[in-house]
Amino acid sequence: MYEELADEGFTVITVGIERSPEDARPWIEKARPQHPSLIDIEHLVPDLYGMINVPTVVWIDEEGRIARPNDASFASNRFKLLTGLDSKRHLRRLRAWVRGDAPALTPSEVRKHQDLPTAVEQEARAEFTLAWWLSREGHDDDAERHYERAGELAPHDITIRRGSMRTRGLNPMGFAFLKIAIKSALTRTPLYRRIEDSPA
Repeated sequence: MYEELADEGFTVITVGIERSPEDARPWIEKARPQHPSLIDIEHLVPDLYGMINVPTVVWIDEEGRIARPNDASFASNRFKLLTGLDSKRHLRRLRAWVRGDAPALTPSEVRKHQDLPTAVEQEARAEFTLAWWLSREGHDDDAERHYERAGELAPHDITIRRGSMRTRGLNPMGFAFLKIAIKSALTRTPLYRRIEDSPA
């Protein structure tokens, strides 16, 4: 999409949410992106934008304003069976917005889709941040109870639950995540935040 729309003034910035630059480096090197690829080792981006899973996309206009809040979308339909999301629909919308053929969302629609975190969600983020710091300081045993508490407080927030797995010696694509996905399906708790709007 970046290569297709670069002449329209469109820029993609990808952000990997990882414990260290080395964890993201193989993925970035394999993809060989032509756009900026950043690595967030402090988990600031999910906190600032209210993201609960990845991949999540935010559209930001040329004046630095959010034109479409964080929304789950994919570059292909590889995971459509799991997510129920059609990438073609999102990509059509993106092309139309970049080319000036259709608006993203109105400012009031943007506000409607932006929720302030609840007190419990803020507590979960605080627990996660403390656990993250303890892990990085070598206090894995102390960190574990805070990771567990963060997950208990915000079971819907996959950036908290899955984001700690590699640090805890778990495979973020393995059985631990599969258990979360199955429980999500059984309880009808969405794994992704999505904006429901009219067909494009």
